[in-house]
Amino acid sequence: MKQLQILAPGQVVWQDAPIPEPGPGEVLVKVAMVNTCPHWDMHLLAGIPMFAGGTIKYPYTPGQPGHEAVGEVAKLGEGVADLAVGARVACWRDAGHHRPGCYAQYVVMARPNVLELPANVTWEQACSLELAMCVQVSVDQLLRNDFLVGKRIGISGLGPAGLVALQLAKAQGATAVVGLDPLPARRDLAKAAGADIVLEPTAEAWNQQVGGKVDSCIDCTGLKVSIEFLLERTARAVCIFGVLRETIEYKAAYWGGRSLFGYEPHNVGAAQRALDLIAAGKLDLTSMISAKLPFTRYTEGIEMLRRQEATKICFLPWGE
Repeated sequence: MKQLQILAPGQVVWQDAPIPEPGPGEVLVKVAMVNTCPHWDMHLLAGIPMFAGGTIKYPYTPGQPGHEAVGEVAKLGEGVADLAVGARVACWRDAGHHRPGCYAQYVVMARPNVLELPANVTWEQACSLELAMCVQVSVDQLLRNDFLVGKRIGISGLGPAGLVALQLAKAQGATAVVGLDPLPARRDLAKAAGADIVLEPTAEAWNQQVGGKVDSCIDCTGLKVSIEFLLERTARAVCIFGVLRETIEYKAAYWGGRSLFGYEPHNVGAAQRALDLIAAGKLDLTSMISAKLPFTRYTEGIEMLRRQEATKICFLPWGE
């Protein structure tokens, strides 16, 4: 088989490797397609740690950071009796970058980390299920605390996570969604995805188009300036989904009655809820795919992300 490996910053190979064998409780998946997780891809290819204070050891783990993937079960490990060879599955949880990832023609996954796809769900529709699961975790925080149903919700950062967040919020009871992003192209995508209001993240734009406060927000940027902007304009709660690298500051007068949520663990319940919404036609993950490329053009695809010419790149492990 072939697999991708980042050997050093800016240096990538699409190389031969033996087809791995699934161990007990594992399945071998023949990968059909993999979507980028833009920040992971851009950081690792540039040699920049994703999280503040982290380090990266090269050559990086083969197949990583690929994890938003779909494919067919090619072989069952010992003890796996609830899937059949040929079953169509989506990888909903990344087992960690110490294990070979999905940027490959075959990958071994722990059985609990894949979900079988309904017959009406295509590869493209399910490929970013892992991202949808991640965002659903934040949506679940709002649902649990009665901060979403019947409420007006703000989403800051209209990249892949923000586009998913606004759809999940509307599908699960938000009366209106306000999307914020400095890039006009991203605001256009959010409007097409169902956002009721889209605007630049400036006080003037907010005052003109929104007026008062929204009930709750999800921040998909991880930026100090974004989170502080939302805290001033939110009545109930702000969920931080983006990777936070700075210290948030706020004035006590702005804080009364608000909750600030950090991120919670990934879980299969969130993945299943997202998959059910995909199957019901209430969550569209296909419009984020800006281009489909073979892995031989990996660097080209990541540069498209870096230049903000694409939202997500779909890589085809069997393409030429």
